[in-house]
Amino acid sequence: MAVAVLKRVLALDEPQCQSAVFQRRSAAFLFQRLVGRRVRCTVGGIDFDGGQTDRTGHFTATVEIDASRFAVSAGDAGQPAGCPWVASTAWLDDDDDTDPTDDGIATGVVQLVSERGLSVISDIDDTVKVTNVANRRELLANTFVREFFAVPGMDAVFRRWREEATAFHYVSASPWQLCDCLTGFLRAEGLPAGSLHLKLFRLKDSTPLGRFPSRKRSKRRAIEQIMADFPGRRFLLVGDSGERDPEVYATIARRQPDRVAGVVIRRVAGPHRASPKRFARIERRLPPGMLRLFTEADELVRAEPAAGGEPAPAAH
Repeated sequence: MAVAVLKRVLALDEPQCQSAVFQRRSAAFLFQRLVGRRVRCTVGGIDFDGGQTDRTGHFTATVEIDASRFAVSAGDAGQPAGCPWVASTAWLDDDDDTDPTDDGIATGVVQLVSERGLSVISDIDDTVKVTNVANRRELLANTFVREFFAVPGMDAVFRRWREEATAFHYVSASPWQLCDCLTGFLRAEGLPAGSLHLKLFRLKDSTPLGRFPSRKRSKRRAIEQIMADFPGRRFLLVGDSGERDPEVYATIARRQPDRVAGVVIRRVAGPHRASPKRFARIERRLPPGMLRLFTEADELVRAEPAAGGEPAPAAH
């Protein structure tokens, strides 16, 4: 039923419905939710109990490991020094299904972030990926029908920022069902890998034209949680003016000015979205020089982190 609604909203013809992109993206939303199931995991070879899944089929667990086992030098497998990635697996640990070698095993990677340094917290849609969130039909078409493509030049900027033990966290209103698709996009476009913090979304709870692109408080909470998880790091907040990134980031920066190294906003077209009055109002709420505005990625050439995790000046 949900797929039928998408077809009608997007006015898809049969060839489009049968396209590999639409089949792959729509299929990501059709799954069996496993509630109240016990999970076991390994991270870097360490086995532990992941607890039980919640009503959404998700689970959260904490495990202590010796990070020195995974130390890497800058450039190893494209990883920054101090922020290595290690393999992880998870599987159902039911009484009648305890074998982690069956079809129920899931694999992934976990980033180990050093205590100190610079982290980039970045939006995805219209910041590094062209989505056109302001146009609902274009948003859905770019999500379900078209191949993802990057904002020109952002890959080069982010690769420079990856140096100096810079870690990346992508916080987006995109639904978590697109996690694999977005991970593949980052890899294909040469953007640094990072933790993904996506929106909990169920087609049964909302029409495709409903709450899909909603952000606001959920995004602020996700960013504040990342900052709380790494109290010794400073954060460069990167987003766009298409929705509320400037206001959300300004609120966070006002609350924790010593933790925010800068606010970097890509200006997108639109009377309100690119209004000088809007940016002037936001800039008054921030310490001098904290807000950086750009339209084209090459304007950020001088915004790369300097030694010690401090961002260099950037032109407005």
